[in-house]
Amino acid sequence: MWAANQKPSRVQPTGASKQQGAAAVEFAVVVIFFLILLFGVLEMARLVFLFNTLQEVTRRAASLAINSAFDTEGQENVRKRALLADATGNLILGRPVTADHLRLEYFSLSRSGTGALAKQKVAVLPASPAQNRLNCLADPYADNCIRFVRVQVCQPNAAAACTPVPYEMLFPLIRFPGLVLPRSETIAPAQTMGYVAGALPGS
Repeated sequence: MWAANQKPSRVQPTGASKQQGAAAVEFAVVVIFFLILLFGVLEMARLVFLFNTLQEVTRRAASLAINSAFDTEGQENVRKRALLADATGNLILGRPVTADHLRLEYFSLSRSGTGALAKQKVAVLPASPAQNRLNCLADPYADNCIRFVRVQVCQPNAAAACTPVPYEMLFPLIRFPGLVLPRSETIAPAQTMGYVAGALPGS
């Protein structure tokens, strides 16, 4: 019989229970490392996917813009049709890129005194595709004759310079500070620019 004031001895952990505890800690460390590695690989794969996809988006937008009207509505239609958007309006696997991140710019072709040709941005767009066609027929090197279209991926409502879009992580566990998306520029020569045969300038 136990004496009234006698305390039971503390049960010492066996070797097997110590090994189980160490194994659990090791497993947790390995799982955390594995998940970080897995998420990092997926994030890098997504980044490579975006680099290629954004270039394709600008190519699609340029090919549409050279045959579309260049008014506000026409440019908006080009952006929406070119973007490979999901149901939320973001580029597929490309948040935060939306149609607003596609910048369309129009250039004329000027000839210097030495005969060299250079592109320059059209400051004031023609009133209509028909007017642009008339301007180009009158003088293909005029500053109001659209000869090229450029599409870039930039921050919306940025200044004259194209500000790169910050890269937004798919997995918050991984961080790439200061990483931005490429501007993915595409320049294409103008074609119809939305001109319809028989349309009058200004219409």
